[in-house]
Amino acid sequence: RVEYMESGGGPVQAGGSLRLSCAMSGSLGSGDCMGWYRRAPGKEREGVAGIWSGGRDTWYDDSVKGRFTISQDNAKNTTYLQMNNVQPEDTAVYYCSACSPMRCSGGYCPRPLGFWGQGTQVTVSS
Repeated sequence: RVEYMESGGGPVQAGGSLRLSCAMSGSLGSGDCMGWYRRAPGKEREGVAGIWSGGRDTWYDDSVKGRFTISQDNAKNTTYLQMNNVQPEDTAVYYCSACSPMRCSGGYCPRPLGFWGQGTQVTVSS
């Protein structure tokens, strides 16, 4: 059984920063791929960022490139998402999940393995 505990969300003004944390307990035996995903009101869940191969490989959705940074502390089984220059369109519930790198346009994308925590709400005001 695997469980995720996301934290670090909250209200923030546009242009501000937040750091999300994801503590994972248990293991799927699926390698070290971890991803951040988000679901905005009225929209499907979408990938935001992914990291694997000991941090050597990362992926970002075009909408967050240059603003968000994903990182891992494997000793703590924790994955982080540093969010800078947030914008109102970043408002969503953010989730983390173990993932599997999947071929997609431009290289590899983090395919979530289908287990989800409660998520953490990020609300950006303009």
